[in-house]
Amino acid sequence: MPAGKHLPAGKHLSDIAGLTRAAPLSRRLFMAASSAAAAGYTLAAGPVRAEPITTSAEGLVAADATVKVSGGDMPVYFARPEGIENPPIILVAMEIFGLHEFIKDVTRRLGKLGAFAIAPDTYFRLGDLTKIDSIPQLLPLVNSKSDVELFADLDATVAFAKAQGGDANRLGIIGFCRGGRTVWLYATHNPALKAGVSFYGSLMDPPSAAMPQNAFDLADAVKAPVLGLYGAEDQGIPPDQVRQMEARLKAAGKTVEFKIYPGAPHGFFADYRASYREEAAEDAWSRAIAWFKTYGVLS
Repeated sequence: MPAGKHLPAGKHLSDIAGLTRAAPLSRRLFMAASSAAAAGYTLAAGPVRAEPITTSAEGLVAADATVKVSGGDMPVYFARPEGIENPPIILVAMEIFGLHEFIKDVTRRLGKLGAFAIAPDTYFRLGDLTKIDSIPQLLPLVNSKSDVELFADLDATVAFAKAQGGDANRLGIIGFCRGGRTVWLYATHNPALKAGVSFYGSLMDPPSAAMPQNAFDLADAVKAPVLGLYGAEDQGIPPDQVRQMEARLKAAGKTVEFKIYPGAPHGFFADYRASYREEAAEDAWSRAIAWFKTYGVLS
């Protein structure tokens, strides 16, 4: 795309291209659509696996809440350990599918690790995206979300978690797909961020009115250590882009680490989707935990 041209809101960005081109598995391994919807999963991402990871709320305070932001009350889901004072705060940056069960489960997983994990529904002004069942319907909506508004929503979420007893001096962020892009950008925005983990976040998307700069453009402005976890078979974010991003960040003296998983497509961590790859996902999760421990987010 020529310099200065903006991507139309309804077109695929690289994260969505990778997501929609993942090879499906046998349909015998998936829930019926009615069962998936009843379990709280989005349907736009495709059929939901019959056995996604399920994390209980035992030992946690886990609940829905709202955060006051420009334009209304933003829904959030949080999970924190019972009886622990001043737990670290970890933002969970969601995919394009709204605040559905996969994101809530990841939030509980982080709560089990001792964090005040909180997932904001940054797309709430656009409606309940979990109820939209096709990516073509979602694209014009999610691509209209401005980075300026996104940053304000995330800052408000941090303030909410702090007011609820979270330790904002130990702030982390983890994100998936479009939320992985959010990790890269938030690492340029908030100097208080201690560490970030980006799962297959887009790096070199062309500019748009809502998203005028991509992660690669802003590499020199990254302020926090970031771990990037990518799939070698991602059809939207090829390994060459990942290696270019790594080289640019390291040349700028940034603290980063990347892992590219052989055979893994976009969405390899999404245990509810056909793209899930158990071995890569388990290794990536271990690396994410270690990253947060190394840089002072998790104990």
